[in-house]
Amino acid sequence: MINPRQTAFEALLKTEKDGAYSNIALDFLLSKSDYGTRDRAFVSNLFYGVIERKLTLDYQLGLYTSKPLCKMKSDLLTILRLGAYQLLFTDKVPPSAAVNESVKLAKKNGLSHASGLVNAVLRKIDKNGLKLPSQENYGEFLSVRYSCPQWLVNKWLKEYGKEATVGILADSLGASKTYIRVNNTRVNGDELIEALSAENVSSVKTDTENCLEIVLGGRSVESLESFKRGLFHVQDKACQLCAAALCVKQGDRVLDLCAAPGGKTYTVAENMKDKGEVLSFDIHPHRVELIKGGAERLGLKSVKALQGDALCFNKDLGEADAVLCDVPCSGFGIIGRKPEIKYKNPDEVKALPALQLEILQNGAKYVKKGGRLVYSTCTLSHSENQKVCRKFLESTTDFKAVSPLKNLTDDESITFFPHINGTDGFFIACFERINGNEN
Repeated sequence: MINPRQTAFEALLKTEKDGAYSNIALDFLLSKSDYGTRDRAFVSNLFYGVIERKLTLDYQLGLYTSKPLCKMKSDLLTILRLGAYQLLFTDKVPPSAAVNESVKLAKKNGLSHASGLVNAVLRKIDKNGLKLPSQENYGEFLSVRYSCPQWLVNKWLKEYGKEATVGILADSLGASKTYIRVNNTRVNGDELIEALSAENVSSVKTDTENCLEIVLGGRSVESLESFKRGLFHVQDKACQLCAAALCVKQGDRVLDLCAAPGGKTYTVAENMKDKGEVLSFDIHPHRVELIKGGAERLGLKSVKALQGDALCFNKDLGEADAVLCDVPCSGFGIIGRKPEIKYKNPDEVKALPALQLEILQNGAKYVKKGGRLVYSTCTLSHSENQKVCRKFLESTTDFKAVSPLKNLTDDESITFFPHINGTDGFFIACFERINGNEN
């Protein structure tokens, strides 16, 4: 059997070198192993822990290495990060094991010449413990404390204030809650709870209808018989509320313009009791197939997955009662689930607001008079959220802003914060067409 630390090392290298998505890189390597639940959990903890705490770990390592980390080989740096993480952020790994196993890992992967460095640096970290910079530069302090790039920390401090920023950062570390959506066309909440219990999966109802919180305990959701039978799909609570903001009823016609992997499409169809039509689009054929596969598993006949570009108007589609524009975004609201997202170069997100506005303006063309247009992102960024909505309203007299969720707010938009709402960071805005559609 491959050593679990070796698996974590290989997955981290693949993520670092190839830019692979964290969950895909890890799932691929775990699928080739015969690890039990305990070892799988250990590998996952090391893997996601190192990614989550990368900046914190690098700050510690930089205190004891003469060579800049940016000039260090990625495989050696990965081994040092793994060792430092075990020393500083795990309770069940003895310090001696963390150091010794890291030295062995170096030797196993052709780095025998650096084993002395690994041993010396990690012993210093073990002796001195976690070190943080002075709070005089508060942005730098938070950046190292919570392993988040300083530019993003400063952005949140400016937009949301100190208390909210600390809350967002603190909540991004550690395990996120897992929510599922009850497929109410097949079962109700109580029946699903019973089915999950029979598979030794605990679940509880939430304050959102047909939304359960579950604890998988290291198991993959795809392995559950209840999942295979299409009794639910995994979906954060905020996303379920986003689908609710469309206010659909049976028989409605709905367009989901940026739909893959399809979660909101499925929830919309279920909200309509699968009576109506949900046209679900993605620009990539393989992602269209992903939507189709999920709809088939759930038995949703109202869903039609199609290839389409959210930026291009298609007059043949006709009008819709509701249109969802869940646009591509920076994703800073889901760094608790996909921690590598927070390390994006800020230049990568500069062009997003213009793209998002264009998609929203195109989506508006399909909405019939009296219909609803919902705009959403899984990010916490004024430039991608409130400012895009403001520019949209400035560009049209055909729509007015309305509350997306009357039971939660009278405001024209709502932002969900992980530390407050127990969800992903998420933004929802809603508009109603007040003038006729000339398209």
